[in-house]
Amino acid sequence: MDRETRNSAIAAAWILLLFGLAAYFLPTIMLAVGSVSTALAAIVAAIFMVALFVVFWLRGRSQHKKGR
Repeated sequence: MDRETRNSAIAAAWILLLFGLAAYFLPTIMLAVGSVSTALAAIVAAIFMVALFVVFWLRGRSQHKKGR
């Protein structure tokens, strides 16, 4: 495993770990926010889903600019 591959694997592991933890606590967060507003709870879930794709999109753009 060369340096670039190792760094990509480490970055992917961190992304999956952080979003995995967020997904684990998402129901609790949504219930807490849902007690205030159900629409706000839906927005929180949508932001979580969009954030996942945005992180991978930004990483892809970064890798593309580096010419990998």
